[in-house]
Amino acid sequence: MNNMDMTSSSFPATRLIALAAAALLAGCALGPDYAGPPEAAPQAAHTRQFVRGGDTVTTTAPINQWWQALGDAELTSLIERALQANPNLGVARARLQQSRAGLALEQANAAPSVGASALAAHARLPPANLAALTGGSSSGNGSATSANLYSVGFDASWEIDLFGAHRRAVQAATATADAAQASLADVQVSLAAEVGNAYISLRDRQQRLALGRQAVQAQEHMLQLTDQRVQRGTASSLDQLRVQNQLDASRADLVPLQAERDAYLNQLATLLGQEPGTLDAELAATAPVPLPPQQVAVGDPVSLLRRRPDVRAAERTLAADTARIGQAEAARYPSLKLFGVIGLGGTHPSDLTRLDDFAAIGAPMLSWNFLDFGRARARVTQAERVRDEAEMKYRQAVLEALRDAEDALSRMRYGRISVATLARTKVSADRALALARQRYQAGTGTLIEVLDTTRQQLTAQQNLLQAEANLTRSFVGIQKALGLGWSDQPG
Repeated sequence: MNNMDMTSSSFPATRLIALAAAALLAGCALGPDYAGPPEAAPQAAHTRQFVRGGDTVTTTAPINQWWQALGDAELTSLIERALQANPNLGVARARLQQSRAGLALEQANAAPSVGASALAAHARLPPANLAALTGGSSSGNGSATSANLYSVGFDASWEIDLFGAHRRAVQAATATADAAQASLADVQVSLAAEVGNAYISLRDRQQRLALGRQAVQAQEHMLQLTDQRVQRGTASSLDQLRVQNQLDASRADLVPLQAERDAYLNQLATLLGQEPGTLDAELAATAPVPLPPQQVAVGDPVSLLRRRPDVRAAERTLAADTARIGQAEAARYPSLKLFGVIGLGGTHPSDLTRLDDFAAIGAPMLSWNFLDFGRARARVTQAERVRDEAEMKYRQAVLEALRDAEDALSRMRYGRISVATLARTKVSADRALALARQRYQAGTGTLIEVLDTTRQQLTAQQNLLQAEANLTRSFVGIQKALGLGWSDQPG
């Protein structure tokens, strides 16, 4: 017999009550108590500094709304609107509400359950059935019998938490709700960074388009001058063809930039929960790429791990899976339920008013599936392995968080060097172009020199713009790696 039920006839109620009271006073809860996450990054905890920081970062605590450091009002507006209206945030908030409802359910499961019932019944019994019920005989000539029944009553049940199953369930649900809260914050972090990168890419493409149009205008002017010289016999048709080819190439370079600009406009609109095209008028004016500050506050690795939402979500998942081991352990032992019923009733409605004439039943029930052929033990083992998996995921989340931060710091460190180098290159290219034009106008230089120098100057400008955009993107990458950009919002 797999299930053993013992009522008060075989197991005195006083002994059951005493057992329940002793268990409650002892606060018995099976399974391991969660003592916090394991140490997954001892070196970072010891040194409390980043390896790839360099001279451009400080250990000052960073600001959570990192976009304000870029000083771009339009970017600030876009990110704040996205944090209010993005559909992915709605999904994360719905999951948070689900987990909080699950916590409320587990808390309610630990409390007694009380119900009420009312009955009004009318029965008509044939003579033959009446004789069968009374144990007599019937000739079939009697008349049918009718009866009325009225009753009201209350019933209550309560499962005593002998071995902490309910307590572990509440602990697991609490940790799960905390993990959902952290996951919501992680979506906010990723969203703010995604808006920032899309905005930077948009401004980069707008700047490069403006630069390309300037180059086209300059080449069109040069083509006009070359046409005039061909007519005067001071330039050849070959010179004219070379200028025309470069002009066509410059016009062709504008086409992919225009397509990319439109794609980033669509991306920004979608991130803000709007239809593509709704931000075109707002962002139509060309604006420079915002540059990061000279010094970037990054704090230290320990504060990073405490702040990053994905690390906190992994830690809370580990806590929840640890509590579920106790739930599985408690299922291996007996459960005690207390039942109670009190009611009034009779064959007339007036019987419901006789408060001194009531029926009451109170019964404890102890049940224990002690012979389950290892099912409960297997569930415990399964819960333990799930907990081990959660611990490994936590360790991996910590390592990936540190790697993200170090990679972003390294990119920004060398990005500054790249910008400074390309800025010097651009200055030299500007001077070379001015000199080549002067030589050509004075008749001491060739058109080929002017065209080649123009191409080099355009390339230098394009490279500098791209390097500046990459530098700001690396700044955004640092903020995302640090886990910044989230806030506690009501679910």
